[in-house]
Formats: sequence, structure tokens, C-alpha cells
Amino acid sequence: MKKTILFSLLYLLSINIYSADILRMSTTTSTENSGLLRVINPLFEKTYDIRLDVIAVGTGKALRLGESGDVDIVFVHAPKAELEFVSKGDGIDRKAVMHNDFVLIGPKTNPAQITLTESITTALQKIAASQSIFISRGDDSGTHKKEMALWQAAKIQPEGTNYLAVGQGMGAVLKIADEKQAYTLTDRGTYIAFRDKIDLIITNEGDHTLFNPYHIMAVNPAKHQHVHYELAKKYIDYVISAEVQALIGAYKKQDEQLFYPDANKE
Repeated sequence: MKKTILFSLLYLLSINIYSADILRMSTTTSTENSGLLRVINPLFEKTYDIRLDVIAVGTGKALRLGESGDVDIVFVHAPKAELEFVSKGDGIDRKAVMHNDFVLIGPKTNPAQITLTESITTALQKIAASQSIFISRGDDSGTHKKEMALWQAAKIQPEGTNYLAVGQGMGAVLKIADEKQAYTLTDRGTYIAFRDKIDLIITNEGDHTLFNPYHIMAVNPAKHQHVHYELAKKYIDYVISAEVQALIGAYKKQDEQLFYPDANKE
């Protein structure tokens, strides 16, 4: 009897998880923290009479959720990892959606004496040489992957008591960096969204290596038959449509544009 009840509960749970009226999406914290999804998702939900369940995590975890078939769609910003995801057959229909850029932020006192438009390599070398505090996401997110690539390019192995890998999302990292008056790398959109809540400024920007593109992919139904591929494809088409691309381009915080539409540019 107990086994029958347990089986019934598990069956009902599976129906709820993979219900036809729920589209599950894993995405980076920047799309969520910036508030963009709260602008573009409601119209899709209304049009198709479905609910979008958004799981906002680091890009690495977002891709792993796709690998395991726990979501239907992945919306992230780490091109190398995305291409590996597609090449392994875990994702299909990869499309460019938008971009912004990464910026290095820090305290107004700027203890590392970084200049705004010098190379990011020079800026990181100054942080290391001055033993200034740096807060790393340390969570295998797109931002963390970019940060580690930048340290590698600067020929620096970040370590020691002044380098803190906290394993948190971007919003939490900005708050920690603010409390410790430390440097950190962030996408510009999240920084703009949080700027009035913290006392940190942009200390370095504009290097071509700080470009930050976002792509969207459906989880491959050939690997996971339960995923809602047709609905995922509708969402991809929706996000890259002229209407939603215009919404993305018009989305602002504190009168500043957070993202720039990229659909159909590849």
C-alpha cells in the first residue's frame, strides 16, 4: 500500500514538473537581476497561456541543468561553453539575442590606481601588485569564466587572502564588494540595476575583451524526449522577433540602456 502511494505521488510530481503548460528555463543571474525577464516574459506567457519557470543561476549550472534535461531552454552568456554544449548534442537552435559588456568596478578611493580606459590586463595586474581586495563570483558562471580568462591573459594566478571567491550570484557579489570596498568584475546591466544601492564606481571599461554576448538554446529532444521542444522553439522565435528585440533595446534603468539586441546578426 505504501509503495502504491509513493508511486502515485512521484507520478503526480512528474506530471507537475513536465506539465505541458510550464516552460522551464535556466538562465544567468544577470538576465534576472537586471529585471529584463520581467519585461519580456509576461507577454509570452499570456500569448501561449503557459507559465515560465525561470531558474536563475550561474551559466555553468544553467548549462548542466540543460545537459540533464531538467529544463527545456537555456539562456546564457558564455560562448565557449555554449558551443561545447551544442557540439555534444545537448542543445540545438542556438541564437544570438543581445549583448552588453563587462566592467571592472571598485571603491572611489581606487587603491590600485586603475585608469578608466587602460587595458583590462593592466588593471588586473595593478590590483594584484597593490594587493587590493578582489571579490570573485567563484561559481562557474559566465562572469566567473570571463574573469578567469582575463586573469590568465594577465599571467596572474589569483590567490591569497585578498582574493575572495564567494560562490554567489552577481547581485550578492556586488553587495559583498560594496561592504568590503573591493574590486569585482560585473556585467554592465547588473551594475546599472544595482548602482543606487552600492557605493562602487566603474574603474575600467571599454576593452574589446569585455564584450558580453547572450545566446539562447533549446534542450535537444533527441536526448531528452520529455522536454517541451516545440514550446521552447516558440520562445526562441519570440525572443528574437522584431517586437521583443525592440523591447530589449528600449529597456533602461536609471535612463541607461542595459542590453543591445543582436538577433539575426550572426
